Amino acid sequence: MLNPTMSPIEKVWHYVLRITSGLTLLFLILPVLVIIPLSFNEGSFLVYPLTGFSFRWYQDLFSAPEWIRSLQNSMIVAPAATVLAMVLGTLASIGLTRGEFRGKGIIMFLLISPMVVPVVIVGVASYLFFAPLGMDNSYTTLILEHAALGVPFVIITVTATLQGYNHNLTRAAANLGASPITTFFRITLPLIAPGVISGALFAFATSFDEVVVTLFLAGPEQATLPRQMFSGIRENLSPTIAAAATLLIGFSILLLLTLEWLRGRSERLRTS
Repeated sequence: MLNPTMSPIEKVWHYVLRITSGLTLLFLILPVLVIIPLSFNEGSFLVYPLTGFSFRWYQDLFSAPEWIRSLQNSMIVAPAATVLAMVLGTLASIGLTRGEFRGKGIIMFLLISPMVVPVVIVGVASYLFFAPLGMDNSYTTLILEHAALGVPFVIITVTATLQGYNHNLTRAAANLGASPITTFFRITLPLIAPGVISGALFAFATSFDEVVVTLFLAGPEQATLPRQMFSGIRENLSPTIAAAATLLIGFSILLLLTLEWLRGRSERLRTS
């Protein structure tokens, strides 16, 4: 609402800011809104106006062997990479938060460097490292690299959660005879769970959406859904790509809603 004490100039700037913000958001979201109706187009081309309404491209997405294989590969690689990133990132975050040692800043920088370094460099370096070992074109290598890309997100979210962690709880548990493992699973992990889950969701989204590293390390049998979409754009532009993109958009919205729920839950726990 407008403040009654605002001057005419302040009112003008108020509306200018709102209109500018609305146009900026529309510019950012318009490409997403455009692709969704195309996935229901009856025609075989990604063009407007639509020639009719049909689910044929979703049927093609879930019936064509190459699309089914790519979706299965994504559902293998992304969860495995997420679990690995969640474990490694949580342990690294706890160690960096509790310990005070020389070179702590350098180690933190190295751990989050996959988030800063261009992905194409990561892909080239990974290929040059794993190819001589004969480990390219394998699920194991793909999972390791996707986990490395997801670890920085887990470290950042868990470290932020640990900033408000009361370490007296850990000391009290130790004084009562609890082992470090029991203390972690019974006290520490439940309190930092929102940060761990948020980081895991970001890691999952990063892995599920990753295409550059996959192009370097995955063979035809390990092609994930984003790589299949990339290949489809280059070789055979089909509305099936729009159907796959729509599913990814819906998946991203679900992740954002989950993160918002976790943020609200964390805020309620902090204020209670």
